Amino acid sequence: MDQTTLADSYRTASGLTVRKLTEYIGAQIEGVDLSRPIPADAVADIRDAWEQHGVVIFRDQDLPPVAHRDFSAHFGPLIGHVVNRFNMADCPEVTILSNITNEKGEKIGADRAGMLWHSDMSFLPRPSMGSLLYGVECPPQGADTEFASMFAAHDALPAEERQRLAGLRGVHDYPWHYRTYLSHRTPLTPAEEAKTPPVAHPLVRTHPSTGRQALYVGEGLTRSIEGMDDDAGRRLVVELSDFATQPAFVYRHKWQPGDLVFWDNRSTMHRATDFDNTYRRLMRRTTIQGDAPFYRPAGH
Repeated sequence: MDQTTLADSYRTASGLTVRKLTEYIGAQIEGVDLSRPIPADAVADIRDAWEQHGVVIFRDQDLPPVAHRDFSAHFGPLIGHVVNRFNMADCPEVTILSNITNEKGEKIGADRAGMLWHSDMSFLPRPSMGSLLYGVECPPQGADTEFASMFAAHDALPAEERQRLAGLRGVHDYPWHYRTYLSHRTPLTPAEEAKTPPVAHPLVRTHPSTGRQALYVGEGLTRSIEGMDDDAGRRLVVELSDFATQPAFVYRHKWQPGDLVFWDNRSTMHRATDFDNTYRRLMRRTTIQGDAPFYRPAGH
């Protein structure tokens, strides 16, 4: 990328401005209207910034569901949520997150979703590569989203610990997560549970584009460690999740209507924060299909 560095911001060859938000994670991209067709060179610059910074933010975007879907599709095939009752009927690639109820008293979307540290859809054999969340109605306080750099967390570990973890695999288990943390929702059906049997992924994941190593473990969806006693494995999961989410590695996003936040699930974790339920919240999300996580030693 041809870029001119100005402190913590730079201008890309396609004319976008990219501003770093913290030392390790997050950048704001300016100079693009995502509701309009995006030139290929701008798409490439957005992809580069996303993979470098882990999370990119676009402010003041007027993004109807179809435009949200079409922009997202530049980066890979889109998949709806495994619990398809939250996908939009007329645009099923878009999932609704909301505390709003319909005339039957039912929530129109997933409520209080993702409030423990996790990487989206890590419970699938091919987890999500990236997610794009758009703010339609945002509470004036609370309902922030925190993001953690798993590159920074990996690099901060002692060398011998990185080596030890590279030989381990975490067990990611959605039915366990749902029963444990989402008991306020309608239970999963047997068919929904059958779609998501537990799956094991490397605790250290090699990013396929950058080659950098990232921790790939979070307390929300990683139940335990393959081959370890359940309790000991769970303790290690929580210990690593806590280490990875120390404040130095975290960017906290305060939502405004019209924000689109695009994060890389291969190198970040995130969690939602709570809010007063008297405020309405309505968000839309698209999810990009990814590849099977793998570990490749540096230099190979």
